[in-house]
Amino acid sequence: MQGKTVLITGANQGIGKASAIALGKLGAKLVLVCRNREKAEQAVAEIEKEGAKNVELIIGDLSSQAEVRRVAAEFKAKHDRLDVLLNNAGVLVTSRRTTIDGIEETFAINHLAYFLLTNLLLDVLEASAPARIVNVSSEAHRGAWMHWDDLQFEKSFSSFQAYGQSKLCNILFTRELAKRLDPKKVTVNCLHPGVVASGFGQTYGGAMSLLIRVAHIFMINTEKGARTQVYLASSPEVAGVSGKYFDKCREKPPNREAQSDENAKKLWDVSERLTSKTEAASSHASVN
Repeated sequence: MQGKTVLITGANQGIGKASAIALGKLGAKLVLVCRNREKAEQAVAEIEKEGAKNVELIIGDLSSQAEVRRVAAEFKAKHDRLDVLLNNAGVLVTSRRTTIDGIEETFAINHLAYFLLTNLLLDVLEASAPARIVNVSSEAHRGAWMHWDDLQFEKSFSSFQAYGQSKLCNILFTRELAKRLDPKKVTVNCLHPGVVASGFGQTYGGAMSLLIRVAHIFMINTEKGARTQVYLASSPEVAGVSGKYFDKCREKPPNREAQSDENAKKLWDVSERLTSKTEAASSHASVN
């Protein structure tokens, strides 16, 4: 990873920060995308203290598509290469909220932000070949299915169903994107990090936040939780491997819903409409 440029979203805490520390120690040049400047600057100081050099910071709220576009533009204004894109930012919300774009928050942050940011940066990734995209999913997808008739849970909202569906979306997005890319140029894989003790799920407080804090004693630490995404970002063992789901640094079949090519294509089409993705961005996804 010496000298390679790695962009990580949601890197101010949890497995995002742990991944930054690990990749920084391997010599990667880090660009972190975070929402809260104060927390992000504290994280940068900690990451640099662990050995990373000259960590860059881009402040952006990935719930907003305009912000996602600005983050991509800000990165491209400063960098002409990107070796690894690590889509890590995610939320588990307590009640249904919509973003500034009018989209249910879980779906907007956990899936559409991955989809839009990745497509906006594909030209830089392809120019940096061989490059990698790593999407953080979850075993929470196993109890989930695509609610095509109520994708954003307008009729009936469940925090855990919304989260599980968003993690299923991560796998379907990975599957479809892998078909559209030349694996000799850019690979894309996704993973389950484990049940990790971090600040995840505590953004809005309430009963869920308390439950997660109590459950911390049964969870793994963030360093262990980051291992699989660090592995997918850096290991020569997975060079050329694309479109797969990993757990504990090993490939693992996801659920049947996540293996549906029909679901993957349908989700891509829906995501294109919801993000109004530009032709310029989509033209860089070359069909393999």
